[in-house]
Amino acid sequence: MVQAEIASGKLQRLLADWCPPFPGYHLYHPSRRQPSPAFSLLVEALRRQV
Repeated sequence: MVQAEIASGKLQRLLADWCPPFPGYHLYHPSRRQPSPAFSLLVEALRRQV
């Protein structure tokens, strides 16, 4: 979202060593409860995009 601003020098990465790029999404949710139907649909939609 901000690659152009970083490339132009308007923005600078701070702590770049601590923020390596990674593909995909990371979702955190409580594992003790059953996921809601809405959350399950979101996960399925994200899986189809990757």
